[in-house]
Amino acid sequence: MSEVITAAVAALNAKLADESIDFTAKFVIEGEGEILVGSDGAKPAEAGDEADVTMTAEADTFQDMLSGDLNPTSAFMTGKLSVDGDMGSAMKLGSLLA
Repeated sequence: MSEVITAAVAALNAKLADESIDFTAKFVIEGEGEILVGSDGAKPAEAGDEADVTMTAEADTFQDMLSGDLNPTSAFMTGKLSVDGDMGSAMKLGSLLA
């Protein structure tokens, strides 16, 4: 597993520790791998993992969203983040990360 995925899983779990998540989301970090986020927190995604929404971005964009330097909605509006699936789930997760 890539160091980027390992670090991102840890950062997501720290950021979402006190949150209640009632959906599943998959982050695809281009060139690095995938992360699944759900009621049990974040973990590296496995082949065949399904999610309500899949969000795809480059590693730099994902890191900027996690650090708070880039709002997820802005990333989507500027084409740095693509979203496939339930937009409501994407917006919920975006507000948790903002």
